[in-house]
Amino acid sequence: MDSTRRRADAADNRARIIQAARAAIADADEIKLNGIAKQAGVGQGTLYRHFPTREDLLVEVYREDVGELVAAAPALLAEHDPLTALARWFDRVVEYARIKRGVFAAIEASVWRDLSAHSLGPIGDALTLLLDAGKGGGVIRSDADARDVILLLGYLTRLEQDEWDARARHLLDVILDGLRPRADLA
Repeated sequence: MDSTRRRADAADNRARIIQAARAAIADADEIKLNGIAKQAGVGQGTLYRHFPTREDLLVEVYREDVGELVAAAPALLAEHDPLTALARWFDRVVEYARIKRGVFAAIEASVWRDLSAHSLGPIGDALTLLLDAGKGGGVIRSDADARDVILLLGYLTRLEQDEWDARARHLLDVILDGLRPRADLA
């Protein structure tokens, strides 16, 4: 097998491992690496070559999710009006927060502080892009900023698993309603 094919196979294996880990985080209370390797269709040696520790794998899942969330903001604005784009971005935040909740529960405190620092800047930038577009269109109140929304979104990580489906999207609707302009603030 030539080196280009080996690199492509390695990249495919890595992507399948991350996808299997993402599913395991969302669906299980305990994250077992042997189960992730099996679900990804790779051996444990392959998993450990890509991710020497459980934390390494969880960190990569988290980083990829942050990247996807950030990239979604301009793409959504290109397809939708600002308020709809923000609402659709919030839909993605629900899934991101479910993964984040699982990752933070599984990673040591010192590692999650580094992850938070990594994500708040890019997520804040993406959120500012969405909020500014809404402010420019008159559909987002002028006194709201990304930090306000990030603080409110942080409460998603406090939801218990058994109340997730009933409350997560409802809370985002409450946040979205609170971001709309009010006559008494105009």
